[in-house]
Amino acid sequence: MKDDFTWASRNTLSSLLDQARQCTDEYLASLTTRRVYPSDESIQRLRELDVPVPEKPSDPHEVLEQLHRVGSLGTIAQTSGRYFGFVNGGMLPIGLAARWLADAWDQNTAHYVMSPTNAHLEDICERWLVELFDFPKDTAAGFVTGTTLANFSGLCAGRNEIFRRLGWDVAQKGLYGAPRLRIIVGAGAHAAVYKSASMLGLGTDQIEIVPQDQHGRMRPNQIPTLDEPALVVAQAGNVNSGAIDPVGEICDRVAGTDSWVHVDGAFGLWARVLPRLADACDGFEKADSWSVDAHKTLNVPYDSGVILCKHRSALQEAFRASASYFQWSDHRDAMNYTPSMSKRARAIELWAVLKTLGRQGVIELVEHLCDQARQFAEKLATKGFQICNDVMFNQVLVACDDDMLTQRTVERIQTDGQCWCGGSKWDGRTVIRISVCDWATSETEIDRSVAAFVAARDSARRELAQAN
Repeated sequence: MKDDFTWASRNTLSSLLDQARQCTDEYLASLTTRRVYPSDESIQRLRELDVPVPEKPSDPHEVLEQLHRVGSLGTIAQTSGRYFGFVNGGMLPIGLAARWLADAWDQNTAHYVMSPTNAHLEDICERWLVELFDFPKDTAAGFVTGTTLANFSGLCAGRNEIFRRLGWDVAQKGLYGAPRLRIIVGAGAHAAVYKSASMLGLGTDQIEIVPQDQHGRMRPNQIPTLDEPALVVAQAGNVNSGAIDPVGEICDRVAGTDSWVHVDGAFGLWARVLPRLADACDGFEKADSWSVDAHKTLNVPYDSGVILCKHRSALQEAFRASASYFQWSDHRDAMNYTPSMSKRARAIELWAVLKTLGRQGVIELVEHLCDQARQFAEKLATKGFQICNDVMFNQVLVACDDDMLTQRTVERIQTDGQCWCGGSKWDGRTVIRISVCDWATSETEIDRSVAAFVAARDSARRELAQAN
């Protein structure tokens, strides 16, 4: 057997990492001047990568050079400080550095014996997150790809636990003949909740919707009477307005019914760390499970989601599996906390970010995003844009004089490339949705983006005037 290949050796790895570092430096240096969304020409160049499967090995340095030269051009400048779409977070420097080290370690995390380092870091991150969010001490954490899988995990644990209390082992018997299980969500529930219900075999048609107020918060007094247990899904951070459901009131409303309250907190659960939002986050600790992304508000590199569950045994039972070759330990075996068995060691970069920031740094980062969102809204308002929500967290909803002008404006913004925002619907109106999620968003990036908004609106007005 060969000891060295044309495509792999220890020396090759070292030189490739040096080359990757140089490519990374070039990419990061370009962020201040490049378009946020790639040009049509850059996207067309991606076709250069589309060739028949190579019959022979290629020089890895040439492969990396082509990937950087062509692939970098087609990326979204998500970490530029001017990307405000889809609540995508930025990337703290320590997170990227730790991610590089984690990738070199290449740890599988199913069992403790596969990676003692990861198991210990998961334990530490679990404890730190529980303390930061001020949740019950024995709350368990599982580290997953993102909030979609975290929602799935929390609702799976809740589904199984409710059935267990009713004397039905869903893991063994399945859903055929199972007792009825109600699912209750607010009118602003995220699509990930509906997707999770579908994957769990509960059916989206079975979901009962509770009206929301003008801010996008569930109305607890309109939760239907529960004469049987239900999965109740609250939301910390309406995906449009950023509003936070009154979780404490919701929990009190369903108390005594053996129901399970899950909080979808993808980006908004981090509001819990801010002293000024203590009232809005009152009662979060009463819920049974919570989902949150670290790759959004906390600016950990993608992908990094967390499921937190007050009932450790319920989370573990939901994902229990066995095989003769498994090797259990008295330490954390990570596969017991998530749907995945083999998975990468996400806790490494999460630990590095939390260790670097500390509680004070986490608060400063979250508050910075909120401050920048308010500043963005205030500057747009002075330019004649309408702000359609109370900017209480990091979300801003913007409109022009009418829906058509708003739609054309967001199209111009996306085409121009100076910043990037998406469109949405709010209170029957077409709006531009701004999500401030990047530590790199400074006043300079906001001013540049506001100017792009104004230019896009002016261009859209001229276009519509000519059409009429």
